[in-house]
Amino acid sequence: MDDKEEAAPRPERRDAAENRQRILGAALRLFDRHGAGQVSMNQIATEAQIGPGTLYRRYRNKSELCLDLMKDNIVLLFDDIEAYLETHRDGSPSLRLRGIVSLFVGFREKKNQLLAGVEESPPANRTRPRALSPLYGQLHEILVAQFEEMSGSAQDNAAVQANAVFKADMLLVALSSESYAAQRDVRGLSPEEIVEQLGLTFFPERD
Repeated sequence: MDDKEEAAPRPERRDAAENRQRILGAALRLFDRHGAGQVSMNQIATEAQIGPGTLYRRYRNKSELCLDLMKDNIVLLFDDIEAYLETHRDGSPSLRLRGIVSLFVGFREKKNQLLAGVEESPPANRTRPRALSPLYGQLHEILVAQFEEMSGSAQDNAAVQANAVFKADMLLVALSSESYAAQRDVRGLSPEEIVEQLGLTFFPERD
């Protein structure tokens, strides 16, 4: 066997796999009853009939647990985004940004509770930017690339990148659970209207 050949990942122990399924099943039941934001890790441990230590060895916080619940859906979301970008590679960055945001808004409509759980930071990490989470980190990189292209080359590279990062940061804030709920539930905007308003604000079509 070649020393450089990567070793196959060790399969998950049966008891660990059973605990994982028990935890995820308990979390889904509680989220359905009370909403993800109202459920604590201790409640999940009790529902799963395991000790809190077992739960925290598997998931450091509820955000990680919600990410695990959504991981297959997240893969499909980014597959859809990649396919959209490939299909529209000759289109304008504004068009591609609109498509990305539309896909994410559709994803949010289907997985809103779990996304809210992903965004929930434990007390020690209250100041951690949401964009650093695995889901939002990957989305942030895609948005930055589109904003950089939209900016053109009139400015120096550092200025273009800083501007693109700022716009991506602000767009992710606008797409967060709290901001989205304010527009959806308080302002009464439809998902399509939210996408339209975000387009006018962040990536207007140029003549």
